[in-house]
Amino acid sequence: MTGLEEPALPCTSAVLRLRRAWFIAGLALVAAVISLSLAPIPGPPIAHADKAEHLATYGVLMLWFAQLGGPPRRRAVTAAALVALGIGIEFLQDLTPYRMFDPADMIANAAGVALGWIGAPPRTPNALERLVRRLGAAA
Repeated sequence: MTGLEEPALPCTSAVLRLRRAWFIAGLALVAAVISLSLAPIPGPPIAHADKAEHLATYGVLMLWFAQLGGPPRRRAVTAAALVALGIGIEFLQDLTPYRMFDPADMIANAAGVALGWIGAPPRTPNALERLVRRLGAAA
């Protein structure tokens, strides 16, 4: 252990089901981000006003998946995938008549991923681990 890895959650069937549900919910969040990113904007866009939204959205996605724990390499793969997602969405937006390609959005997305990584366990409490403990205590 390097000191930055989280202790593994107990490997019971209930924990595995909860981890699977957490992962699937994360995929649903990703699908929502893709859908909302490619949908028409319900009003005239305000230049650069959306950067905080990009930062927060990708930060939350990184935080969500970081709750699953695992070795640092898995977290790096997750971060790279989220950065790639943000870049890919920008290129897809350029193909729509109502959205535009903006490299600054890519930077905001990547910065959000970085902030999510920095703010993720083990530096902060692990929400999934807490949930597992609460459900275990309630059982």
